[in-house]
Amino acid sequence: MPSFTKQIRVVFDTNIWVSALRMRGNPYRSVLLAALGVVISVTCAELLDELRRVLTHKFKFPPELVERHVAAIQDFSELVVVSGQLKVVADDPEDDKVIECAVVGNADYIVTGDKHLLALRQYGNIAIVKASEFLKIFQAHRD
Repeated sequence: MPSFTKQIRVVFDTNIWVSALRMRGNPYRSVLLAALGVVISVTCAELLDELRRVLTHKFKFPPELVERHVAAIQDFSELVVVSGQLKVVADDPEDDKVIECAVVGNADYIVTGDKHLLALRQYGNIAIVKASEFLKIFQAHRD
């Protein structure tokens, strides 16, 4: 008899996208699950804009390549609109958009390497985890 389980919904923080695009480690494997449609990626314009800035200015990716990556992410992600009203991360207010994206997008997980977000561990029903932990949780969910 088939099991009907809810598909996992995930917000990948900008640092996860950057790592996934630059290396083949756990962030890459986590994002690949979304690209393959196994989990649902949820994002927002603010996170995509941050990704554009980081790839262009910090890592010197050519603008055309950045836009191709962002377009690919948009193709397999659910885009939500955030208001910027949620204030949760006192030590780094820039991280509030990640949490708000997850809340609005009804995400189960935020996957991040950001210490301020990881220190929260959870917001409401949303678990905040590293990529390695997400992959372990995903595997347990599949078994």
